[in-house]
Parts: sequence; C-alpha cells; structure tokens
Amino acid sequence: MTTDRPSDGIVAAWAKQGWFHEFDERAVFVADLGPDDDREPVLLLHGFPTSGADWHSVAAALARSGRRVVVPDFLGFGFSAKPDQEYSLFEQADLVESVLADLGITHVALVTHDMGDSIGGEILARSLDGDLDVTVKRRVLTNGSIYLDLAQLSAGQQLLLSLPDAALTEAEAELVGADGLRGALVGTFAPGSAVPDAEVDAMVELVLRSGGNRLLPRTIRYIEERREHEDRWTGAIETHSSPLQVIWGDADPIAVVGMTDRLVEHRPGTPVTRLEAVGHYPMLEAPTPFLEALQRGLTA
Repeated sequence: MTTDRPSDGIVAAWAKQGWFHEFDERAVFVADLGPDDDREPVLLLHGFPTSGADWHSVAAALARSGRRVVVPDFLGFGFSAKPDQEYSLFEQADLVESVLADLGITHVALVTHDMGDSIGGEILARSLDGDLDVTVKRRVLTNGSIYLDLAQLSAGQQLLLSLPDAALTEAEAELVGADGLRGALVGTFAPGSAVPDAEVDAMVELVLRSGGNRLLPRTIRYIEERREHEDRWTGAIETHSSPLQVIWGDADPIAVVGMTDRLVEHRPGTPVTRLEAVGHYPMLEAPTPFLEALQRGLTA
C-alpha cells in the first residue's frame, strides 16, 4: 500500500492524524481523532473533488471537546489509493462500512457534505433495509445536491461529465492542474469569502496527489449515479428515523439553498441553520458558526 506522507503544512498535519486501512487490497486513509471510549463517534464524510482534510479544523475542535472523530478519504480522493477504475458510491459506502468494522464502531453520528451526502444516503438506505451493522444515532447534513434537479452544476463539472469515463492523459490533465483547480474551488465559495490561501492550497494539493486530477472524469460519475438512485438515497435522507439537523451555506452556487426548503417539505420540522453569505464549503468559509451549529446538531 502507498503510504507516503508530506512533510509540512496543513496536509502534513492532517496526515499525522491518521492511518491506512486496507480495503480490497487498496490503501484507504482514515483520520481518527479523540478518545477511543466515545460511545457515539462522529463520522465525517467529505465531498467531491476534495478530501477528508476539508474537516481538519472541525475534527480537531470536536476531538478537543471529548468526541471521537473518524474521517475516511474515499477511493480516488485525498491520501487514499487512486486506481484507474470505474467509481461507484456503492463501493464508497462499502469502504465506510469496512472502516467502521475494523475500528469496532457500532454507533455513529453521521455528518456529511456534498458527495458525502449521497454516500451517507446509501448508508441510511442500508440501515432502513436492515443491512447495516452500525446504528446511525443522529446526523447532520451540509451543502450537497440532494435534489439534483435543483443543482446548478458549474461549467467545469459539466465539462468533466461530457468527457468519456476514462483517465485524462498527462497533457489533458494540465487543464485541471493547480491553477484550474484553485479557480474551480474558489468559484464555489460565496463572493467575498475569506478562506485562507493555505486552506485552498491544501485542497488542491490533495486533489493533485498521486495524479488524482487525471481521474476527475471518472470520480465525477457519482453525479450520474446520484441521478439514477436519487429515490433511494434522498428518500433515506428524508425518512430515516434518526434525528436530522441541516446546516447550509445560503450562497452556495451549486447546491442552492432552495434544497433545504424542499427537504423540509418532505420532512416537516427538520431544524435548518442557514449560514448567511456562505457558499459550498461552510466548514471552511465560516468555521466558527459552522462548528457552533454542528455541536448543537450533535447534541440534539
């Protein structure tokens, strides 16, 4: 398994928080913070195209408060293996189950973002089917295209989806190199957002790591899969019996805030915290109010 780690910066600090789990003979990075005796660890699931490091500040704060926090990097993302293969959210959910089984975790508080909302939806669907060995005790949902007909996909996302489901050549990958990725990610923030450069640099570094940018036309197929299985995944988000809290940046240009209105229509009474003038990455754009809202959601 490839387990080389960087030597400095946010990415290096995050690498020190984790270990490598073997999933079907592939290395999966798992950050694991806080006390082992927490009876309800917090499981944080990241989005596309970034990694679990998006949660680094949130995870550290929760760990300081006495919570155990588990953050896997999905296959094709972050520090995890990046095989040239077809990608499926069903397999990513298998990965999550494998990690939790390895850790002996049987109860979780589920916190999801972006693509992680869909993977979380599959986990919830398995729970409803009686096919999950883990009990989801509560959950917090953040910005993600849970209703794809409302999503405003970016030009970059649409371009990637128009390409064949195949890895880019090295020459083609220059179009989604550091500068292009930086522009695409910053474009999902709210206007005037003050995300530090170091945070964006870390996001970009972990996409580029091990040629992950070459796989973007493959890993983005989750959007097509989400469209096909929306009834299952969004249905589980709407109907699972565990308490649900929603935290949403209201200036998200992709997963627009109107999605929260529809969710409340289908699940009346769901508490929604809207973070004003915050875009697609609320944990990075508004870390303090996001963390405050998350802690309320984790104790509701």
